Amino acid sequence: MPTIRKHCIILGLALVAVAIWLDPVWADRLQEAINATPKGTGAGQINPAAPAGFLGIPGAPDINLIVAFFWAIWVGWIFSTVGAFGGIMAGVGHITIFGLSNFASGFKKTSPVLNKLVTDSIRVSNQWLVGTSAASSSFNYYKMGRLVLPLALCLAAGSIAGSYLVPWLTAGKISLKSYIGYFGLFVLFLGCYLFYETTPKGQAGKKKARAAAKAFEEANMGKNRGQASTQDQGVKVLNFALTKCSFTFYGVEFSFNPLVPVCGGFVIAALASFLGVGGGFLLVPFLTSVAGLPMYLVAGTSAFAVLVGMTTSIFTYMVVKDTPVFWPLIGIELLGVLVGSFIGPRTSKYIPDVWLKRLFVVLALYVGIRYTSKGFLGFSLLPPF
Repeated sequence: MPTIRKHCIILGLALVAVAIWLDPVWADRLQEAINATPKGTGAGQINPAAPAGFLGIPGAPDINLIVAFFWAIWVGWIFSTVGAFGGIMAGVGHITIFGLSNFASGFKKTSPVLNKLVTDSIRVSNQWLVGTSAASSSFNYYKMGRLVLPLALCLAAGSIAGSYLVPWLTAGKISLKSYIGYFGLFVLFLGCYLFYETTPKGQAGKKKARAAAKAFEEANMGKNRGQASTQDQGVKVLNFALTKCSFTFYGVEFSFNPLVPVCGGFVIAALASFLGVGGGFLLVPFLTSVAGLPMYLVAGTSAFAVLVGMTTSIFTYMVVKDTPVFWPLIGIELLGVLVGSFIGPRTSKYIPDVWLKRLFVVLALYVGIRYTSKGFLGFSLLPPF
């Protein structure tokens, strides 16, 4: 356990050091984009006399850091609770609540470079929040015996290539409008799929997951609460081979082919990196449907896989593509994310398995409908409009 904590600290310090070293490079690239943007007070123009806001751009939204802190707590809690929607909720904050979407869109015709630079900054900012939550959640769930480490490692192995490939191919080339549309489309599809899994027909083939969930709920919420250590009944790996890995959770045995999550991790990380989110909203259906896990194992396993993908993707955006980050905002948000990520694993064990999945569905439908309509129709069908 101390080794895991030590590695997380070293990784965090390394990322901070890289960020400080690259700060002048980001500033030069951003300043060039600002200088190339028409000056004035009209739409799509920069007023040099206006107060500096996001990324230090004159006239950019001046984000309330107190609101950002509490929103980040929600981001950390939701990701660490269901293993998904951290990046999506971070995106809702950056894009909608803080007004960065409308700001970036205003430069689409007058300054495409600045438009895409702000878009990439939003994407990597989302990933900083998710990566931090994933690191904290992974550590907490591992201690609780609710992280399937072999499965998470297989997903992570596949995610490295996907997380590097997409930022390298798309950074600076995707408009914010397209980003929002695809962002919503994928979330909407997966929300519908998870809704199906909550129906009797969808649950019929999940006997092992239901049995494990029932045993977990009895130990934490039922009459047997407190009679046995939950850590002792947590994940126990029985064997690991190239074509099969077996483990138990609360007396129920599960197994999977390691090659499947490696391939799945590649596809999931590629899509998540393109959308600028953590990928948990793709991992949750994969882990519940393909791997057949109960939701109590999904959050921790998803978090570890997301951590590797986010570290790779952040490195690619910031080092390879010189994408700027607004540290006054991100620093406050990271503190909030840590608070939320500490609370999430400790409250999720008191929420029934089916309600964790339904929480995922509700958020997926809302976010999916809103951003799909705004991206492809030009307006939102759901508030805020």
